[in-house]
Amino acid sequence: MTGPHIGMSATVWAATVVLGLTSGGVLGAGTARADDPIDTLSAQQIADRSSDALRGARSMHLSTRTASADGSAPTTLDLIVDRAGNCTGSVGLGGKQGSVRIVKRGDTVWVRPDAQFWKNRDSRVGSALAAILAGRYMKGSASDPRLSSLSGACDLATFQKVVSENAKSDKGTLTKGEKTTLAGAPVVPLVRTWHGQKVTMYVAATGKPYPLRIDVTGGSPKADATVGFSAFDKPVPTTTPPPDETVGINVQEIRAT
Repeated sequence: MTGPHIGMSATVWAATVVLGLTSGGVLGAGTARADDPIDTLSAQQIADRSSDALRGARSMHLSTRTASADGSAPTTLDLIVDRAGNCTGSVGLGGKQGSVRIVKRGDTVWVRPDAQFWKNRDSRVGSALAAILAGRYMKGSASDPRLSSLSGACDLATFQKVVSENAKSDKGTLTKGEKTTLAGAPVVPLVRTWHGQKVTMYVAATGKPYPLRIDVTGGSPKADATVGFSAFDKPVPTTTPPPDETVGINVQEIRAT
């Protein structure tokens, strides 16, 4: 018998993709001179610089929140990730699907689904697994088919590649707003509108022009969402779950603990 499948498919990155980062978004595809003051740049030049900064980051803290169509719990993501594929954080699947804690270091991944997650799987097996695991992490290889779709959320390099490849398809009207502040930091807002959807990106006005937050409203189907970027180039915490809080992902090993 095989172990439980902890796959999220495209759900993990969906909250980011719908923000328009990779389809009709506000990140540019070109390159502006790095020494130009941001106040003198056009909206497109700022978008280009922000795209360059995002693609050059070695690590970051990424958080997303996407509203559900039925008003239930939103889809969320809160991960610290790096180019090497290491990460730590959580994924909320939205609605009544529960959430999953994830830690990935090298080729090893630890996942800890909550009780609600198991409840939405096979009710009998899910309840049994939730009781057996008792809040412990399941540990396995990142290449394990039962974990690979979830561990893929830790792939910052692929995310940066997708942003780069799709930035050229940006559509709609891009405008530059007046400088303002976001959580005390000076930012320049860029707004793109396309088919009833409004995407606002707040770009750091000092230091590297990283995108700090993107808000999406409107569109059809409506999918209001927010994504935040922070802690650029700061290392992913190296702490992993201790052995006494971990079991193997195979059912046989879980049952034996």
